[in-house]
Amino acid sequence: MNKQILIVVVSLHFLMGCSATPPKLGIMDRQLIPCPNKPNCVSSQATNKKHYIQPIHFTGTPQDAKNKLLQILNTLERTKIIVVRENYIRIEFTSKIFQFIDDAEFYFPATNTEHSIIHFRSASRIGYSDLGANKKRIEQIRDTFTGY
Repeated sequence: MNKQILIVVVSLHFLMGCSATPPKLGIMDRQLIPCPNKPNCVSSQATNKKHYIQPIHFTGTPQDAKNKLLQILNTLERTKIIVVRENYIRIEFTSKIFQFIDDAEFYFPATNTEHSIIHFRSASRIGYSDLGANKKRIEQIRDTFTGY
């Protein structure tokens, strides 16, 4: 029985884990792409409670905040920085065992105040549920950022 389960899990890994292509990501009309109707996505710009999570607040320049965020992201295991622009960062996080990829984006909207926000979106590339992995990771990044 255990051998059959292992075969199914390994087969799913090869069929789905490595071959999934990145979804359409980025900023449109000052907004990150909305979360799909699955529980494996969180966003600070979501309009519904099941996907919404607090953005990261900071004081100072967006450039300083971006540099600080990049320092934090560079300390995380299995993290690949894909895009770094003036107001946008895109990351791929890879799970340890099955090598599933989660896509995360951080958006620094232009503001005219010292108190600013980093918006983000983080979602599993495949599957339905992530058992809260994206939410937990973003909360860890936010907590590290605010305590840094």
